[in-house]
Amino acid sequence: MPWAIFNRPSIQLSSLKGYLRQQISEITVTTSHPYLSAAKTLGPDTYRKLSENPWAAEALYSALLFPDNADNAGKVFQQSLHRETYRTLPDFNHLTAQLDAHLNNWLDSLDLSAYNLAGFTVCFSQLPATLLTVKRLKHIYPQIPVVLGGSTCAPGIGRSLIRTFPEIDYIISGEGEKTLLELIQYLAGKKGQPGPNIQYRGADCAQQAEPGPQMLNREIADLNSLPMPDYDDYFTELSQSNFPIIPKLPIEFSRGCWWNRCTFCNLNLQWCGYRSKKHNRVLQEVLQLAERYKCLDFAFTDNALPLKEADLFFTETSRQTKDLRFFGEIRTQVKPGTYALYYQGGIRSIQVGIEAFSNRLLKRMNKGIRVIDNIAAMKFAAEAGISLDGNLILEFPGSTEQEAEETSRVLDYVLPYRPLAAAAFFLGHGSPVWRHPGKYGLRAVTRHHYNRRLYPAYILKNMEMIVESYQGDRSRQRKIWKPVREKILSWQQLHAQRDGSWKPLTYREGGSYIIIRQEHPGRKTEQHRLRGVSREIYLACREPVSIKTLLADYNSITEKQLLKFLNDLQEKKLLFQDEDLCLALAVRDW
Repeated sequence: MPWAIFNRPSIQLSSLKGYLRQQISEITVTTSHPYLSAAKTLGPDTYRKLSENPWAAEALYSALLFPDNADNAGKVFQQSLHRETYRTLPDFNHLTAQLDAHLNNWLDSLDLSAYNLAGFTVCFSQLPATLLTVKRLKHIYPQIPVVLGGSTCAPGIGRSLIRTFPEIDYIISGEGEKTLLELIQYLAGKKGQPGPNIQYRGADCAQQAEPGPQMLNREIADLNSLPMPDYDDYFTELSQSNFPIIPKLPIEFSRGCWWNRCTFCNLNLQWCGYRSKKHNRVLQEVLQLAERYKCLDFAFTDNALPLKEADLFFTETSRQTKDLRFFGEIRTQVKPGTYALYYQGGIRSIQVGIEAFSNRLLKRMNKGIRVIDNIAAMKFAAEAGISLDGNLILEFPGSTEQEAEETSRVLDYVLPYRPLAAAAFFLGHGSPVWRHPGKYGLRAVTRHHYNRRLYPAYILKNMEMIVESYQGDRSRQRKIWKPVREKILSWQQLHAQRDGSWKPLTYREGGSYIIIRQEHPGRKTEQHRLRGVSREIYLACREPVSIKTLLADYNSITEKQLLKFLNDLQEKKLLFQDEDLCLALAVRDW
C-alpha cells in the first residue's frame, strides 16, 4: 500500500513470489502495487512530498479508517508538515477524497474469488492504509483469510494488531519466506497448525493471539539459495497505467545489520542475525534484472552493505559495459579508496549513518566511530563525486549543552560538504533505548502525541506502535538543540542557493606546492599556498592521521612547530583536529 516509493517495485512482494513459486510448482501468486496507481492519481510530486512526511501521509488514511476522528487527523496533517510544503499540497479533504476513490476503484478492479489467501506487507507509514484496505476487502471477500507481515509486524505489535482488528486473520513476524510457506501448507490442510512466528486467532479465543511473544529463528541461512525477485507484476501495472517513469530496481545484498549496536535503532526487529550474499551472485542478479526489465538504476535495500563482498562487487561492476548506477546505505568508512572504488563501480548516492558530531554522544549512541570519521566520510564522498545523505539526530535523551555546542562548532568545519538533515530523536519500539529507558534517563514510555490523534482512544489502548514517545528531558533537549537546528537550516539554504557542483574548499596540486581555494559565505574568497614540508604534512592528513605519526614522519620539525602549524590550519577551517587525530578538509579539484 502507499506510501512506498512509487518508482520502485516492492522487493518484499517480488521476493516472496519468487520463493513460493520455487517451492510449490502448482501455486498461483499475484502481486499488486496500489501505491503505483495512487501516485498517478495524486500526481507524482504530491505523492513524493507525502511519502517523505510519514505522519502527514498516515493522517490521510487514518481519516478514512476512523471517520469520526477525521478532524484530529487533519490537524496532524497540517502540524506535521513544514509550512512551505503544506502550502504546496492540495487541501486535506481533497486528498482524502482522492485516496478514498482510488482505493475503491482498485478494490473493484480485483477479482479474488479464486484466491485462498490475501497478504499485505506493512512497512514505514503503511499501517493505516493497510488496515483500511483490509477492512474493505473483507467486506467484499469475507471468506478470504488475510495475513500481514513486514517490519511493522514485530511480535508485540503483531499481537496487538490481531487482537484489535478482527479483519486480520494472521500476522507473520520476522523473515517471511519459510513462515508464509508454512501458513500456506496449513491452509491447504498439509500441516496441523500455522507454525512458529505466526500470530492467529484460536477458535476458542477470538481475541487471543497465538503463540508467545518471542520470535523464533525461521530464517534462510544461505541467501544465495533464494531465487531472483520477480518484478513482472509491477511492470505489467506500470505498462497498463501509462505512467512515464523508468523505475529504479531494489536489490538485496544482505539482511540485518553487521553492526546492529546503535542504541536508537529499531530497523532490525524482523531479523535474527546478519547474512549476506556472495558478490558474484548479486552481480548475476543485477545483470539479469537489468536485461529483463531494461533498467540500469538499482537501490540496495541493505541497512549496511557488507564490507568485503561490496568491495568485490563494485570491482566487478566497474568492468561492466553496462552503465549501471546504484544507491546504497553504508556505515562510515574511513578509507578514501573505498569511495573511489564505489564510484567506479556505479555508486552515485549513499546514505551514511552520521548521526552525531559529538564524540561523547556517538559513544552513548554506540556508533563505534568518532567525529573525525564522520567528517572523513563526507569529504571522501565529495572527492569521489558521490552524493552523500545523512542525518544528525538532535535531542537524544540526556544530551548535554556541551554536546550541542560541540556539534555547532563542528558544523563550521563541514560547511563545504553536502548538508545533512536534522532529525529529532524518536523512540522506536524495540530499540535499546526503548528496552532500557531508565538507562537513558527516560522516566516513562508513552504514546506519541500524533498517534493519540490518529487513533481513537479505544483502539490505541490495545495497540503497540512502532513509534513511541517518553517522559524525560524533552523540553530541555528542544531548547539546547534549537541553535543547532537553525544552523543546519542555514547550511542547507546556503547550498540550495548555489549550483550543485559548487566546491567551496578545494586544492590543486603544483608538485612542490599546493594552492587551496576557500570560499566563505558573505566574505571574500581566500587562497592559501603551502610549500615544501607544509604541503607534505597537509597531504599526509588527507585521511585521519595521528600527530604522533606526523612527528615520526617529519622529524625535521619540532613538536611545537607542528602543533602551531596544525592549529593555524584549524583556525582557518582548513583542517579538523579530533583529540590526537588530524584531517585535511580541502577536496582535490581534479
